[in-house]
Amino acid sequence: MTSSDSVIGVIFLTQTVVGFLGNVFLLCHYSLLYFTTCKLRSTDLILQHLTVANSLVLLSKGVPQTMAAFGLKHFLCDTGCKVVFFVHRVSRGVCIGSICLLNVFQAIMISPMTKWPKLKLKASRYIGPFNNLCWVLNVLLNSMVLIHVTGKWNSKNNTWKKDLEYCSAGVGNITRRSLYIVVLLSYDVLCVGLMTWASAFMVSTLYRHKKQVQHIHRTNLSPRSSPESRVTKNILVLVGIFVSFYTFSSIFASFVSIFHNPSRWLTIISALFSACFPAISPFVLMSHKSRISRLH
Repeated sequence: MTSSDSVIGVIFLTQTVVGFLGNVFLLCHYSLLYFTTCKLRSTDLILQHLTVANSLVLLSKGVPQTMAAFGLKHFLCDTGCKVVFFVHRVSRGVCIGSICLLNVFQAIMISPMTKWPKLKLKASRYIGPFNNLCWVLNVLLNSMVLIHVTGKWNSKNNTWKKDLEYCSAGVGNITRRSLYIVVLLSYDVLCVGLMTWASAFMVSTLYRHKKQVQHIHRTNLSPRSSPESRVTKNILVLVGIFVSFYTFSSIFASFVSIFHNPSRWLTIISALFSACFPAISPFVLMSHKSRISRLH
């Protein structure tokens, strides 16, 4: 094990431990809110699912990468590799879906009552079913991982396998593989497209609201923003961070998928970016003091 491997291992270990503890704290926070008030806001329910998905991403990606960086290469059998990659793919998809749902829901809630009045009144009822649908959909979409991913010790058809550092993946039929990638990309593109639309709508709504407030309170140089505006701004920051890390992660993940034998550094950078948002997002949420202060 070289010094660079030790540095990589420490980076993955720090990212995993800090991010996991942050998500666990948030999960405990939402659980405490539920048991003390017997009620969670709709956004809190979405964020609960997000923190669970974030924790699973960090555990399924950070822990194996840390062990591989510290010199353990063949610590997962076939079943272990299938479970680790399947959990990572499903939780990553749920993470994208949760951010999309959070963004669209907030866009509906801050919209004027003249727009989608029935949908605005019933939106909170659909949060639970949509959260569950997100998990089920990603389980179905990523079921192929259970077939193609194997342990590195499995030497069957080794020439047709892609090295993923601590596991391997079968290359398989090009047409079928391309079709599967298109299906996965369609889900990502749909979620990112809805996020972009919802973010643009919220920005325009906040801008109009600011103009109206300035017109009403001309004598007040710094009118206080409403709770809805503060929550919306926090969600927009969260979405901006997500899109930034998701873009870099997707670029490197595409290179890993395209190349038959991607370089080790390409695999490491792809794994590092894929875990950045799950590690950072809980601290972005904690910075929104008006929400966390409800603990006291």
